[in-house]
Amino acid sequence: MPKIKTNPGAKKRFTLTGSGKIKRKHAYKSHILTKKSKKQKRHLTQDGLVHKHNEKAMRKLLGMG
Repeated sequence: MPKIKTNPGAKKRFTLTGSGKIKRKHAYKSHILTKKSKKQKRHLTQDGLVHKHNEKAMRKLLGMG
């Protein structure tokens, strides 16, 4: 049986935490920032976690079964 390949797009966008959860970046932080408030931009800077319903699909993309 062949090895599972890691999706290169997912490899760049997601990282694993020490407890095994998948960390992600928030969207809407790359351009058109002038109309967004300082508070909104500050909150978008912080990392989030992948929702538990999507975690199985993300693990498959990252080559973890």
